[in-house]
Amino acid sequence: IASLSDLEAEAILHDWPFWARPNQLEPVGRPWVNWLVLAGRGFGKTRLGSEQVRKWVQKFPIVNLVGPTAADIRDVMVQGIGAGSAIMEICRRDERPVYEKSNRRLVWPNGAQSLLFSAEEPERLRGPQHMKVWADEVAAWKYPDEAWEQMEFGLRLGPNPQTVITTTPKPTKLIKALVANAHTVITKGSTYDNRANLAPSFYDTIINKYEGTRLGRQELNAELLAD
Repeated sequence: IASLSDLEAEAILHDWPFWARPNQLEPVGRPWVNWLVLAGRGFGKTRLGSEQVRKWVQKFPIVNLVGPTAADIRDVMVQGIGAGSAIMEICRRDERPVYEKSNRRLVWPNGAQSLLFSAEEPERLRGPQHMKVWADEVAAWKYPDEAWEQMEFGLRLGPNPQTVITTTPKPTKLIKALVANAHTVITKGSTYDNRANLAPSFYDTIINKYEGTRLGRQELNAELLAD
């Protein structure tokens, strides 16, 4: 390790397939339109979504983002708050996009763009087109059906339009529809999968409090609970 140059060390640091767990990598073996990641709190869903966007923009010029609110898009998906999982945090310096807040978009060094949409404003999704989309925490969207429908109408560019959906599961109408969709590939994961990277105090307090409860089954084990 000591013999590596700074450039070589940075290349390893940003080599996602090297660091990722198998259930954080894009599914292979069957075609899909929707990659639905149903995972517990702290699983690494944000990192997964950010890395998928980073991968896509290398080949596709339009890779858009949809989040629960404008604040969520800024603080969780784009800029982050020091957790090291948002787009601006995980990219190498030479591939980091320019965040144009007023234009609600990311402009990548290779010319690709990522338009940013809040699920609180479904009508803004009317018209724009997508090649690829990262949809985050769809179970928490204020207008899930309306926002998803407008996004889906625009998912029509390129040879293989796709959406990666990262969310803690709730038995909403949209989540149930995505699970039942023949074009959806589902990845499941729990909070326990990422235990090595979470604060020990999180386990001493949150896990002990909610483990075995109905809320814990949903938020930690990522079970899609029936009524």
